[in-house]
Amino acid sequence: MATRTLGRVAQALLAPALALGATVGLASAPASAAVWNSCDQWGNTGLNGYTLYNNIWGSGAGSQCIWADSGTNWGVRADHPNTGGIKSYPNAKKVINKPITSLTSLTSSYNVTVPSSGAYNTSYDIWDTGYRYEVMLWVNKTGAVGPLGTSQGSLTLGGATWAVYKGNNGSNDVFSFIRSTNSSSGTVDILPILKWIKDTKGWFGNVTIGDVQFGYEITSSSGGLDFTTNNLTVSGG
Repeated sequence: MATRTLGRVAQALLAPALALGATVGLASAPASAAVWNSCDQWGNTGLNGYTLYNNIWGSGAGSQCIWADSGTNWGVRADHPNTGGIKSYPNAKKVINKPITSLTSLTSSYNVTVPSSGAYNTSYDIWDTGYRYEVMLWVNKTGAVGPLGTSQGSLTLGGATWAVYKGNNGSNDVFSFIRSTNSSSGTVDILPILKWIKDTKGWFGNVTIGDVQFGYEITSSSGGLDFTTNNLTVSGG
């Protein structure tokens, strides 16, 4: 089971200030020229209304480089050792900043190309503005990875069937939804899932949704593996 820490929250807050930090490892950027690329641990940029983060936050990490042609078309090449523990969560973030009851819709479509080896999940990571609650939607997973917390049964909502887990990493509550079958493309209706957590389960109140992130939570990718977001859209308001 993957160990979760405060790491991603702190890094999301610190990344802009650390964008010029030290390069981690010796991974190379894509051979083809991209609009933007970075091998910095906290490398980040804004493109087309999305913020991209390289976000190498876990201990024992190897090398990783991120590239982007736009905020909705980007990828990483990661070479993390075959050891336990999450090494990174490269992602694209869209800021929402609206209370759940003020949202009329919140949806996302994705199309990814991911490796058949390694250990990782492709997931949405959705935060309230206070970083007290984290909602993860895993659309695919490979290798020895698993969610935090205890099983809460299954749920069919938002366009898929999910195994639901509830836990706490010592800093915030984590609600994980693991898609019953792996998917490399699709559309997720996020708002009904947030309303189910709020209204049906009462796990949080009318929180303000701050960030909708989408990316790859990588535990291992020994030898160098490519993760490509062919297209991503997050819309709603």
